[in-house]
Amino acid sequence: MDSIKIKEHMDRQPVLLKANMSLAAAVEELLGKNKLGAPVVDDSGALIGFLSQQDCLAVMLKSSYHCDMVAVVKDCMRSDVLWVGPDDSVLQLAEQMLGLKPKIYPVVAEGKVVGTINRTNILSAINTYMQQCYLTPA
Repeated sequence: MDSIKIKEHMDRQPVLLKANMSLAAAVEELLGKNKLGAPVVDDSGALIGFLSQQDCLAVMLKSSYHCDMVAVVKDCMRSDVLWVGPDDSVLQLAEQMLGLKPKIYPVVAEGKVVGTINRTNILSAINTYMQQCYLTPA
């Protein structure tokens, strides 16, 4: 199972956010694409942060009291982002996800975000592997 690579199961068309975009626009992107979060990239596509729906909640709640949404992504994003490479092991990431780690990881190759992988992708990969176990005669 260690041979199952992240690149085989990652989302190759992730939502990518920019640090200077309005939080309102970022939330629209996340909701429109049904994503729990997205990497924040600079103009060259390099990872500079991550914004989750949870990160947006507190800011939006506070803004709703005053009906003023002036925040931008860089005000709310986390800059200490855990990420993986496309050739990393699905199994190792699954083990890491058992702890209090993120649900979504940016996939970075040659300094640029090339995708994302989440718990659903990992569970699907393991499920596919397990189904092959039952189909192969012992």
